[in-house]
Amino acid sequence: MSSVEPGAEAEPATVERGGVVADVGVGRGTALVGLGLFWLYLGLRWLNDWLGGLFVPKGTSFVPPAAVEGVGRGVPVLAGFTDALAFGLTHLPSLANAAWLTVVMTLVGIGVGFVFAVPLAVTRVYGRVSAMASLAITELLRGTPLLAQLFVLYYGLNLSASVPAVFDSVLANRAVAVATLGFVINSAAYQAEYIRGAIESVDAGQLQAGRSIGLSKVGAIRFVVLPQALRFAIPGWSNELVYLIKYSSLAAFVTVPELFDTANQIASENFRYTAVFALTALLYLVLVLSASRVTGWAESYTAIPGLGATDGDR
Repeated sequence: MSSVEPGAEAEPATVERGGVVADVGVGRGTALVGLGLFWLYLGLRWLNDWLGGLFVPKGTSFVPPAAVEGVGRGVPVLAGFTDALAFGLTHLPSLANAAWLTVVMTLVGIGVGFVFAVPLAVTRVYGRVSAMASLAITELLRGTPLLAQLFVLYYGLNLSASVPAVFDSVLANRAVAVATLGFVINSAAYQAEYIRGAIESVDAGQLQAGRSIGLSKVGAIRFVVLPQALRFAIPGWSNELVYLIKYSSLAAFVTVPELFDTANQIASENFRYTAVFALTALLYLVLVLSASRVTGWAESYTAIPGLGATDGDR
């Protein structure tokens, strides 16, 4: 047997765990700083171009690409790096401005879609005839491709002709409104399924408890069941937000000048497809990471005390 006291063995393990926790904390802090700088840049970029060139001429980089490219001139390895950096700085303003539409369509799609998703989920669980209607709607929308839905709305039904002309100046063109409508409808169907699963995970006795204190069935659902269910739905809801950020690129096929469409136009002009779409993929990645951080915070903030693991429990 070892002559080392049991208490002496625990100290290195504690120190090791503390080091891991510290490393995780530093990593999270670094990620938050990086995301903060990204959104600060986007905010300044949008503000600069909306106000007609507040800091630099509209559509130009904050850092002159020529100055960056000149740093590595004559040095083989460094020249390739600075050339790629200068190329990115040249086209980043256009991509950043296009990201505005991506963000707007995503937020409106998931936000308004949520408003429709809740009644769809509730009627699916507690309705009778309405449950059949909810099932038909959600299965139709989830069973057909989003791109096909956008094509039907834009080309088939020609909804852009019914959109007020003011959208041409506010949101680039009328196709933005049609594409956003498509995202709202499609996202509502998927969110309804996430929320339905969350509602069914709430113990049936909760509804009965609400009725026992004098609430109507609707009131018990509203004040007892849904507050618990929506907390459970956040992980699935966060997946829908991430998916919608990426699927917003499909709006390019109905003439919306969002991030993917702008990247494709830039690449078709200079034929540097790898460089352009690598930069575009990086922007999408940061948008997705930002969404994940926000939904992760929302999940922790709304967690029911004593139910499930917290960071401190892991």
